[in-house]
Amino acid sequence: MPVEGGSSSGSTSAARHPKQKRKAHSLSIRRTNSTEDRPPGIQRGDMLEGQDSKLPLSLRNNLLDLFGQIEREFENLYIENLELRREIDSLNERLTGDGQTVDGGDPTKGALKTKASHSTSQLSQKLKTTYKASTSKIVSSFKATTGSRALCQLLKEYVGHRDGIWDLSVTRTQPVVLGTASADHSALLWSIETGKCVLRYAGHAGSVNSIKFHPTEQMALTASGDQTAHIWRYMVQLPAPQPPPDVSASCDDDQDSSDREEGEVDGEGFCEVPTVRVATATLKSHQGVVIAADWLVGGRQVVTASWDRAANLYEVETSELVHTLTGHDQELTHCCTHPTQRLVVTSSRDTTFRLWDFRDPSIHSVNVFQGHTDTVTSAVFTVGDNVVSGSDDRTVKVWDLKNMRSPIATIRTDSAVNRISVSANQRIIALPHDNRQVRLFDMSGVRLARLPRSNRMGHRRMVCCTAWNEENQSCNLFTCGFDRQAIGWNINIPALLQEK
Repeated sequence: MPVEGGSSSGSTSAARHPKQKRKAHSLSIRRTNSTEDRPPGIQRGDMLEGQDSKLPLSLRNNLLDLFGQIEREFENLYIENLELRREIDSLNERLTGDGQTVDGGDPTKGALKTKASHSTSQLSQKLKTTYKASTSKIVSSFKATTGSRALCQLLKEYVGHRDGIWDLSVTRTQPVVLGTASADHSALLWSIETGKCVLRYAGHAGSVNSIKFHPTEQMALTASGDQTAHIWRYMVQLPAPQPPPDVSASCDDDQDSSDREEGEVDGEGFCEVPTVRVATATLKSHQGVVIAADWLVGGRQVVTASWDRAANLYEVETSELVHTLTGHDQELTHCCTHPTQRLVVTSSRDTTFRLWDFRDPSIHSVNVFQGHTDTVTSAVFTVGDNVVSGSDDRTVKVWDLKNMRSPIATIRTDSAVNRISVSANQRIIALPHDNRQVRLFDMSGVRLARLPRSNRMGHRRMVCCTAWNEENQSCNLFTCGFDRQAIGWNINIPALLQEK
């Protein structure tokens, strides 16, 4: 057929040529996939000769093998579908022979529906049973321990901060008070019995990220986003205790909704609370956010951890920098000191935690541990010879200081783990999670309980930290979160351990 316009015909043929080539190539692949259609004695590589392609011959052979496997899979599915259709036709013929029809006004339609409904329910029940059996191992690890509500009872809520609470701690001396560190640039001290704020520290110009109390004196150590750590003294007058409210009403642990508005504050707030604005000592050698701080045993030195990838050791009396602990590749997330020895552990976003030994004044050794695959959010000492580390990789690991090559226990969870704490007397680990859960485990990794959480009880947002109270048994575990409140819990530890 003649084509009008020579120049246009050339362009038209050039435009159509790639499409025709692709079509021919796809058809050639379809033909060479089947081994039955291939002439005897002719290899696949020989059939590919003459086809315009830039791909190496071995790669093309691999592709053809894959296409052949796909074709065989579809063929098997097609055959299986035909067999199922034949079975359906056979069943329909049997039903028709018995006088039962699917359409029309046959009086046996009700019986047919009943029979079909019965078979459907049996199939549904079988599927449910199979599903439950296959997933029981996974689901059981996330179920709440039976009776956890009775073992873990909410006693008091501490509401008054205007932003999320990053950290909390309990004093080691009388009077026993609760301290909270908040993103609202303040640290508050609370009466544990009444839940009222008794003192406010307002000396920082940034978020207060950590609070720890001196082992023997009425002094507090706070770390802040203003790149400093402050040591300040406090004196508090505790109000008379009041009977606790009844908050033991039954609730659903798995209900996530909240009947309180976000940001609602119903506590004492900052009204008429004594305020401390001047620090006794200001530690300012860091070049980044100071994320955590702690007292060394004896209370004469403190250690701070910063986003500048270093930890600093200071003399309390002179505020002088004694040592700068470097080595982490990324920002530090936490630091902790041993309760009876001059040991410090620092954790970092570089997936490691480091153990610093200051027991020998002439030798300051350091050991690096790489047991996690994501940010190590905290690592804490126990009274014994153990270190417990938590991470964003959703695991918590228990280590033996005498042999740190591998953990002696690993706890796997369903959410990132924040700042953990370990009970000194009972050796129970409290895990705060990003998903608002707080779970309790023993040192061998056995789960003991989960704190209740519902629209009437527990935290409404991420739980940042936990702290055990070994001095005052009215509330022996405290939690805080980004919902601007701290919560005091009564944990029935004897019953908890007996149930284990």
